[in-house]
Amino acid sequence: MHARTLTGTMVGVIALALTATGCGLSGGGSDGGAKAGDCSVDKANVGSGKLTGDVKGEITFQTTNLKKDFSPYFNGVIAAFEKANPGAKVKWIDDPGDATFTQRLVSDAQACTLPDVVNINVNTATALTKTGYLLNLDQKAPDAGKPFAPAMWESSTYTDAAGQKVHSVLPWYSGGIVQTFNTDLLKKAGLDPAKPPTTVLGMFADAEKIAKASDGDYYAFLANPQLRIPADWQQMGVKVLSDDGKKFTFADDPKTVRWVEGMTKLYKAGAMPRDSLSSNQDPSTVYGQGKLVYGSSNPNFLRFIEQNNPSVYKKTGVARYMLDGLGHTVGAPQYIGVASTSKHAATALAFAQFLTNAQNQLAWAKDPNVVIFPSTTASLDDPFFQDVKGDDPFAEARKIVAGDRKTATADEIALTPGELNAASAQVQLAMQGKKSAQDALDDAQKKMNELIAQGS
Repeated sequence: MHARTLTGTMVGVIALALTATGCGLSGGGSDGGAKAGDCSVDKANVGSGKLTGDVKGEITFQTTNLKKDFSPYFNGVIAAFEKANPGAKVKWIDDPGDATFTQRLVSDAQACTLPDVVNINVNTATALTKTGYLLNLDQKAPDAGKPFAPAMWESSTYTDAAGQKVHSVLPWYSGGIVQTFNTDLLKKAGLDPAKPPTTVLGMFADAEKIAKASDGDYYAFLANPQLRIPADWQQMGVKVLSDDGKKFTFADDPKTVRWVEGMTKLYKAGAMPRDSLSSNQDPSTVYGQGKLVYGSSNPNFLRFIEQNNPSVYKKTGVARYMLDGLGHTVGAPQYIGVASTSKHAATALAFAQFLTNAQNQLAWAKDPNVVIFPSTTASLDDPFFQDVKGDDPFAEARKIVAGDRKTATADEIALTPGELNAASAQVQLAMQGKKSAQDALDDAQKKMNELIAQGS
């Protein structure tokens, strides 16, 4: 798996900090849970067998910045769980999810106060699995993966202390990815909206035609490479990062060179606004003005356009995102983990599975205030996602993304801000004709590997 939001070195630093704190974890990944030590744990949580025990006692459930907008939903889920399990009590807390989110969870783990059930992202799951703070579901709940889309479940694995890939989290909700485009502008450029590009370089070829036809009246997309790195590279099948996460490898792939050369050619041809190379312009704003052919890949973007630029929304088409060398899209889900140090592990696991079951995931996905996609097969098969009537762009996008979630994997590669800035700065130089594509990529990779070595 290549899911990553921290460098490999930083994950190692977190892991070292966790294991050095004396919370009584002794290689938790190999036996499926914590061993009795300084942390007081449920004895049923120790050993390699399936988790057993009564669903009773008080547990803590932590979400990430969800209480403000979704209190009615979560209070309802908690009430239903407590009604079905009279001996259980769920205390809900909500973390703001800011830049120090991971550090706070690390501190909780160090103090042996990690929430019993916790909403975590990729980087936190990586560190907590490595140090045995999350329940090994393969051992403790062998059937846990059955409700989930198989591809999402299989790819949602992390490495434990013994170096083994284990399921330590339940996939929860995710965003989606879809092509969006202005059908009128495509037709003006002589392109058929019914035949959208199926590869990244295919989109570049269409963008070149757009530049020739538009003569600066409109553009294919914005120039800033930060908007396309590293998603384009991964979609093209470029090996962005080494398997161990300790170094970048994208500069060694000829496909990445072709990508930079393509971006350079398009910039010179006028397929992108000249002033957008290093700016932080929002593509949604420019698209809403009718000046961009291709819109954001986030389905929530369609809601924004519908509300703020209804005339442009009516001209918007959607299609499956380019599959290219990757052969599928990425899910990058939020996860639900169960602390291996929970005093009521059976209750915590039962609540985690209740929260992520098909019925509860579907109910949240139907909330009009959120655009999310569930991870269970039954939810994705529901008519809410599959029965699309008419040609409404958002409804069509919802159906497309729901279909993709069944084959999506969680192997999205994200970059730290410093790494992204280093890559973007070098590509910008190439696009300006100041460096060759290969030199720009070599310099970017060197700088980014230095950042990994620094644990930055």
